[in-house]
Amino acid sequence: MKFLDRAIENTVRKSLQPNKVVLILGARRVGKTELIKRTIKNHNADVLTLNGEDEEVQSLLEKRSVQNYRQLLGQSDLLVIDEAQVIPEIGKKLKLMVDSIEGLKILVTGSSVFDMNNQLGEPLVGRSKTLRLYPLSQLEFSQQENLIETKSKLEERLIYGSYPELEHLSSRTDKEDYLKEIVNSYLLKDILAFEGIRKREKIVSLLRMIAFRVGSEISIEGIGNQLQMNKATVDKYLDLLSKVFIIHRVGGFRACYKIKCTELATLFCAITRQKTQL
Repeated sequence: MKFLDRAIENTVRKSLQPNKVVLILGARRVGKTELIKRTIKNHNADVLTLNGEDEEVQSLLEKRSVQNYRQLLGQSDLLVIDEAQVIPEIGKKLKLMVDSIEGLKILVTGSSVFDMNNQLGEPLVGRSKTLRLYPLSQLEFSQQENLIETKSKLEERLIYGSYPELEHLSSRTDKEDYLKEIVNSYLLKDILAFEGIRKREKIVSLLRMIAFRVGSEISIEGIGNQLQMNKATVDKYLDLLSKVFIIHRVGGFRACYKIKCTELATLFCAITRQKTQL
């Protein structure tokens, strides 16, 4: 399967302006890195690309001085940082760059709203534009398939979702293994690291429960009773899950929430259905 043009590609290119920061937020594996590569390919000038999860990169950016950043950038007029939320005080560092280095364009990605909001919110007010990248949409799939093909793949996509890499996997077993890997990656890297949370089994149970209530109103107090958790803890966990793009909370008219499932929650439905059938 060839790479599909993403709907926000043109928006990203147009948003890259001198002395501005473009922030792309999205869950892991939705295609942020590939989108960066496409953007760089279409950029005519020199580009410096860094990975925020690289400790050497963190060390290079540690000294917050204009001289240090000028030396690092060299002749590059576009700075790209993937997974920028890992870099300490990244907001203040980017602010210094865009305020002090004339003509510099900056493109960063992040897979956690929690970290990015904390680090980029105040320092980059008026200096940044935030875009969100989601898994593949039907608009993007329509570039290479007709209506008949779309209908034939609909049920499988409803179960397994539409992460880009899933389109390269042919068997359902491979798709399930891939999604399980992502689930574990989220839980270990993006959720359990927050605020000393260590109850992995509670997070998994909460995800499984809300996966069966997608699109329906839920009672935080009711979920807490079933999981033997207090209301405040359930609300805290739901907030964290939304900030790492696992769920999306939609407020209702009453003191309830509607849960909109993202790609990960579908996995719990699929696995449980198969166990029930067996």
